[in-house]
Amino acid sequence: MTRSTSTSVDGGGLEDASISSLIPTVSKAHRNLAGSLLAEVGLAAGQQFVLMLLWKASPTSQADLTRQLMIEPPTAAKMLARLEKAGFIERRRSAADGRVVLVSLTESGRALEAPVTSIWTRLEEQTTSDLTPAEQAQLRHLLSRVTRSLTADGDPGPPGAAARPAAR
Repeated sequence: MTRSTSTSVDGGGLEDASISSLIPTVSKAHRNLAGSLLAEVGLAAGQQFVLMLLWKASPTSQADLTRQLMIEPPTAAKMLARLEKAGFIERRRSAADGRVVLVSLTESGRALEAPVTSIWTRLEEQTTSDLTPAEQAQLRHLLSRVTRSLTADGDPGPPGAAARPAAR
């Protein structure tokens, strides 16, 4: 049995599309849905990952955030500038080392934890609504394996990438 090597996915016949063409299609659809849900609280898709990291440890250096998010420094700087302008974070130089920029949550940023967690749960539910619990577990397992095969260190990516809502 051979698999299709088609690189275009038009919404029909997805079962015959190559895995390498399905991954960006699923990713784009997921990001678009995340963006529309996160817009309800004034965030753009991707910004929640910065907040998720800061909810775990704030302040954190801008360099550490950039590394953990696996993005380029200019991309991180632009994202952080937008979050700072929106009042969700603040940046300041470290008193111990003036070369280090520390990123901290503001009260507004801390206040987003519950709404963003709720949105992330809704996103997970919609993403997996056509899957049984067993299929969800299998998909989680398979995606983890694919991630390990595509990354040298097996890092699953930004926080929340493997997050899932509590069992119902």
